[in-house]
Amino acid sequence: MPYATIDGLQINYVVLGSGPPLIMLAPGGFDSTTEGWSTRGVWKDLRPLDALQGDFTLIAYDRREAGRSGGRVEPHTWRLWAKEAVGLLDHLGIERAWVIGGCMGVSVATAMAAHFPARCTGLLLHWPVGGYRWRAKGRSNFNKHIAFAHAHGLAAVVERARKATGFWADPEAGPWSAVLGHDDAFAANYVKKELGQYLAIVSQSRDLLFDDTMPSGATGKQLMAIKTPSFIMSGDDASHSTSGAHALRELIPGSVLSPLMPPQQNSASVTAWIRESVATVAKRTG
Repeated sequence: MPYATIDGLQINYVVLGSGPPLIMLAPGGFDSTTEGWSTRGVWKDLRPLDALQGDFTLIAYDRREAGRSGGRVEPHTWRLWAKEAVGLLDHLGIERAWVIGGCMGVSVATAMAAHFPARCTGLLLHWPVGGYRWRAKGRSNFNKHIAFAHAHGLAAVVERARKATGFWADPEAGPWSAVLGHDDAFAANYVKKELGQYLAIVSQSRDLLFDDTMPSGATGKQLMAIKTPSFIMSGDDASHSTSGAHALRELIPGSVLSPLMPPQQNSASVTAWIRESVATVAKRTG
């Protein structure tokens, strides 16, 4: 896979297929990698990087601090990740694209539509995260890392990160665990940081990302201002609450919530949802 330099960071990405551009914001919480499109949930059977090559120019990538992409110790925000996706479109010379998000990728997608609406042709929002239990999980994962780093120091975090499979899988390893695992220069600078300042950045990230029980990514006011055609397919578990999907449907003007719930969602029905949603907008604008 090639790398692009986005905001000074190396981002691991791939471009496949032909047709209207579709930028893919991967599922998996903080462990948001291209691999997630073939290993997580319904995507294991659908394998969209193969199935949709004839429909779209697919742009998939490891989000910063995930997979083989780089990172930087700074406060995380939904806008920061949306800006990264826009930066990748800039790198590829693409003005507008369809945006598909899975899981926490939905939050980045709504942040793109809120902050960079001119870059979004339409939104495909699969299993949005939100609700009380999602907020509690996110804050708990950050708090576990804060407690571990406070008790053992940053050198121990590096050691833990090199054995971990990602922040969401091993919260004590922290949000920079993927980069610590493959970038020795990053790790060498990381251990030199003043612990109190570092923990303040982690706490700030937690509070910016998990501030309430609304669907993550954009405020209610921002969602109500989105004019991008939006299509939603609900999850139904602790992190992907049906209430989150309904909140998006209620707040994003003209958005369409699929009636299919997880027992009815499979590779065929999700593929049809993607194609039919895009075709609806094409008919409307064509």
